[in-house]
This record gives sequence, structure tokens and C-alpha cells, in this order.
Amino acid sequence: MQRHRRQAGLTLVEAALVTSITAIVAGLAAPNLNGLLALRRLDAAATELAANLQLARNEAVARNQPVRLSLHAASGCYVVHTGAAGDCSCDAAAARCSADARLLRHAAFGADGLLLQSNTSSMVFDPLHGTASPSATWRVTGADGRAIHHVVNVMGRVRSCSPLAAVPGFKPC
Repeated sequence: MQRHRRQAGLTLVEAALVTSITAIVAGLAAPNLNGLLALRRLDAAATELAANLQLARNEAVARNQPVRLSLHAASGCYVVHTGAAGDCSCDAAAARCSADARLLRHAAFGADGLLLQSNTSSMVFDPLHGTASPSATWRVTGADGRAIHHVVNVMGRVRSCSPLAAVPGFKPC
């Protein structure tokens, strides 16, 4: 009498079934992952902008000279600098300053489908009190239409919000 040994392992049908179920689950999760990545990119860009607005205000007081944040919408970038509004320019790769202006920070937008807009092309922070002129709203918008707004009041304070609370973690505008 022969004894049959029990075989360990998977059959070809079982392996194919597990592979197909895994592929279906991964296919269902991929769109959600893309949306999550786009949301993280938007949040990171908006956080960087808020930090640079705060940097401009702090540097104005520390240096005892006006510091500007200037938007170059056509080039998709902005610069934090000293000097007049037109003394510095930028593009996606680099920023340049002329005259006695000094470049403090540079950031580019558009590579990840992000758009930066503002109701002013340049705002200056006063060195005496850290006030901002003019007050402005800076908007970072993702490819899916979700946005984060940074509202800078005359006192130079930054308040962040998201229209219709579309971005978790931000108050509604």
C-alpha cells in the first residue's frame, strides 16, 4: 500500500487567483493614491509659501530694511528680496537681482500642475513694525481645483484657509 504524501505549496490556479485579486485591489487604490499625492504637493507648496511670507516679515525687522515678496506669474515663480519691486526676477530654474537688491529666497510653481496667484505682484514688509503693504491674498491652486489661500493683513500676519474646506487641515474661507 502506498501512502500519498501531502504536498506543500500553491497550485497554478491558486497563484493566478491571488495575483488577479491583488491586481484588482491595486487598480482600485491607484486613483486614490494619485489624489493623495496631489493633495500633499499642494499642501507642501502652500506651507513653503506661508513660511516665505513669514521669512520676509522677520527678515525686514531683523535687517532693519524693507523686504519684498514679488510674484512673477508669467514665469511661475516668486522671490523674497530686498530692494525695489523690479530689482529681482526669476524663472523656474533661477532668480537674479540687480542693483543693490539681495535675493533671500526663490520658489517656482507649475511643474506639478500647481498655480500661484495673488491680487498684487509685489508686497513689502516694513522694517519698523513688520507691517505689510499692500495687504494681499496669495492663492495656491492644484490641478484638481482645490486651493489654499494665504491672507496677509496690514499688520503682516498670515491667515491660511481653503475655499469650502476642500483641503483637510485648513479652515474654510
